[in-house]
This record gives sequence, structure tokens and C-alpha cells, in this order.
Amino acid sequence: MTLMKADLSGKAALVTGGASGIGLATVERLAGCGARVALNHLPDDPAGPREIARLRAAGHDVVGAPGNVADARAASGIVGAAVAALGRLDYLVNNAGTPVSRDPVPFADLDRLDEDFWSRILQTNLVGLFRCVRAATPHLKASRGAIVNLASIAGFGGVGSSLAYAASKAGVVNLTRNLAIALAPEVRVNAVAPGLVDTPWTKPWADQRKQASVERTALKRMATPQDIADVILFFCAGADFVTGQTLLCDGGRATSA
Repeated sequence: MTLMKADLSGKAALVTGGASGIGLATVERLAGCGARVALNHLPDDPAGPREIARLRAAGHDVVGAPGNVADARAASGIVGAAVAALGRLDYLVNNAGTPVSRDPVPFADLDRLDEDFWSRILQTNLVGLFRCVRAATPHLKASRGAIVNLASIAGFGGVGSSLAYAASKAGVVNLTRNLAIALAPEVRVNAVAPGLVDTPWTKPWADQRKQASVERTALKRMATPQDIADVILFFCAGADFVTGQTLLCDGGRATSA
């Protein structure tokens, strides 16, 4: 149960990768606070239109902004569709990301990390994020808005589904800091770095793997998508003097023995 309240009436947000998991929870959280929200999803993903219809039926003001952030030509179209439908943009949540492989790639297995693997990881997790920021910046400066990027505890070393994924998330941490400087004072830029989250990505993982992670977590449970969405809401609406920061949201894993 969340205790944070916010009145986002009159505000508009774009959430990339919003059809499931953390992205969907964030769309619901922002819309539940009164914001109009553009839900970005892959053009061929039926979950996007289905979730938009469900949320609209529940009374939320949610529109679609389909497109693949990994496509160099798509980001401006995604942001443009969101602004055209919403009339403005106050918040950009860069949630779209991919591990490429459902199964983890051991860090020592360098041969698995071929050119295609690296390209797919970086084009979605890092370069795609930047494309969306670049396209959204004029609108966010006009509204004196905020950007929230999804990093990961993998970006701090030692964990991650692959070396490439960890490197991409370390890049998000660095880019967040530098964008905060570049876009100040009009736009705040922060990031959230989750640990293990109970999402469709992690559903297929072996129970033993998930339990091992939980045991290394001080709070002894996986995060829910709603846990992460609450932190994203805080950075959007409740942290007016915070920028350039990456908040670990890992249940105490980083401080556990």
C-alpha cells in the first residue's frame, strides 16, 4: 500500500515501455494521481492497446504512443504523438529496456556477447533513452518538468543479466548525472536503480535464482512494480530540489552481507 499522495491534475507524462511491469505500474500511478499519460509500447505488442483500453475503462486519461525507442527514427515520433495527444509534456519516464536474453549470460562468457547482442542492448537501454530525452527536451523545458530514467543495481557492478546489460545501466547512471547538468535549471533529471522486481521479465526465472537474490536482500522480498512506481512518482512530483541522483531501490541488497 502506498501512502504518497500527489495531485497531478493538468500534468502530462510519457512512459516508455509502459505496457507491462514497472512501466505499466508507473502509468497507473501517474494516471491515478490525475495526470494525463501517454503509454509507449512496441507497435506489434497487443498488450499496449489492451492495457490502454483497460485503463481508460477504469476512468484514467491514457493514450497510446507506439514505437520502438531502439529505432533511430522512432523517438521523435513517440514524443510527438504524446505531445499532440496531451497538449504538453511535464514528465518523461524512460522505462523501456531489454536484457536481450531471458537467461543470464555469465560475465566470463565473453563469446556470447557478439556485435548484435551489444547493439540491441545499447540501442534500447542507453541510446534509445537519449533519443527520447533529446526529442522531449523543448517540451520539458517549457513546462519546467522532470525526467526519470530506469537504471539498475547492475549499473553499480557485480550483478546483472550480462556484462553488456550492466554496462548499459552504468551508462544510464552516468548519463543521468550529465543530463541533469545539461538541462538545468529548467528540467530535473534523476534515475531509479531497482534490484530484483517481480515483473514479466523475471517470471520465467528459476525459483532458486530468485530466492537466492531475496536472501541477499535486507527486506527479504522482491520489489513489486508498484514499489518502483512510487519512487518514480516521488522524483516526478515530490523532489523539487533533487537532480542528477540515482536512487537504489533494492530492499537493502547493497547493504546486506
